[in-house]
Amino acid sequence: MKQTKFYIAKMDCPTEEGMIRNRLRSVEGIDQLDFNLMQRELTVTHRLDDDKTILSALDSLGMEPWIRGEGEAKEEAEREGTAPISRAVWFMMGISGAAAVVAEVLALTTGKESSPLVIGLSVLSIAVGGRETLRKGFLAVRTLSLNINFLMTIAIIGAVCIGQWPEAAMVTFLFAVAEMIEAFSLDRARNAIRSLMQMTPEVAMVKDSSGEWREVEAASVTVGTRVRVRPGERIPLDGLVREGQSFVNQAPITGESIPVEKKVGDTVFAGTINERGTFDFEVTGSRGNTTLDRIVRAVQEAQGQRAPTQRFVDRFAQYYTPVVVVVAVLMAAVPPLFFAQPFSPWLYKALVMLVIACPCALVISTPVTVVSGLAAAARQGILIKGGVYLENGRKLRALALDKTGTITLGKPMVTDVVPLGGANKDTVLQLAASLDALSEHPVASAIVAAWMLLNVVAFMHH
Repeated sequence: MKQTKFYIAKMDCPTEEGMIRNRLRSVEGIDQLDFNLMQRELTVTHRLDDDKTILSALDSLGMEPWIRGEGEAKEEAEREGTAPISRAVWFMMGISGAAAVVAEVLALTTGKESSPLVIGLSVLSIAVGGRETLRKGFLAVRTLSLNINFLMTIAIIGAVCIGQWPEAAMVTFLFAVAEMIEAFSLDRARNAIRSLMQMTPEVAMVKDSSGEWREVEAASVTVGTRVRVRPGERIPLDGLVREGQSFVNQAPITGESIPVEKKVGDTVFAGTINERGTFDFEVTGSRGNTTLDRIVRAVQEAQGQRAPTQRFVDRFAQYYTPVVVVVAVLMAAVPPLFFAQPFSPWLYKALVMLVIACPCALVISTPVTVVSGLAAAARQGILIKGGVYLENGRKLRALALDKTGTITLGKPMVTDVVPLGGANKDTVLQLAASLDALSEHPVASAIVAAWMLLNVVAFMHH
């Protein structure tokens, strides 16, 4: 028994997941399939001698699979697969939309929906904007998946058969636009998780065996290595301070609103920001095993814990789509066969129902919403253990927070000066600022800033 992880560039939503399940279910030797739609990842538990059979099956669906960790070329391909929609796709969508609109306008103004010009424009719109939809629709037939692409393919072909060319083009274009919006929402969720992973720097300043300091890739730094961090730099790895001291902004990890003082023996976390001085630390957690890495993994694993709403929607779609197809067939067949009604109008109504009744938007909205919520919370330092707990947040009626020692703005400010023993306020503030002028503590900085502001105000009055 072994596991293989695949990166699948064309897997974007539960529609593709269903197609892959149906295709791989028939492959002997595969025991389990685990999908991670947000990362376009499929983990296959199998008893096969090699992965060629699985790759071949995925290739037959046009999913463009790669085995995780096959080298730099594959990693580059994975990064390209997460890129936003290309200019070429935008250009093609523009052509498709323009052709569909012109065909619709010509049909309305001339009353000829089957003129050569209208048909030509409609075919252009469908060919440019609906190529992926039609391809996936025919793949759905092969894999026996009654999904939205299957329904759309039937609707497009049916509209063409009854001579409604402009309608076929417009429906194709609008569905393609909906697919692009879906892709944007998924990319946004992926980027939320990816932004967490990008909080740690790629390089670290390490001390080599000769005692010299040099920059190396953070991923190559091992536990026990001495690393130096200068002011303004992000800390690349977890560790313990061995020399020097500073103030570190730990908000991305702990949620602390003001920088925390770090001295010899204190713990520092990867992804946090060194605010002030220079210090050296000894690495205690290499890349992949830092606190931030564990947070990212927890967010990724949490999306697998489906919320009750998500489980309901998945079950709902599983039975709903076949029912819609059966109802559409009955709508197209019963009136002409049993009530002597004309066939064409009822076929058109059945096709329209197929287009508007599919739950694809409902199915995709739940996982995207859950993962976006989990990732957004993690960016703010809040770790939610899964969609189940995220959804239970709606039951909260009161929330108590311990704000002891926490300043909401994250930047201390002097609000009042209360002198003792009859001393003058300005004199007290001046003495405090003089004592704190060389200090890097956030409170000291606030006192100095208050004294400078007081001088500016006094100068302006004079």
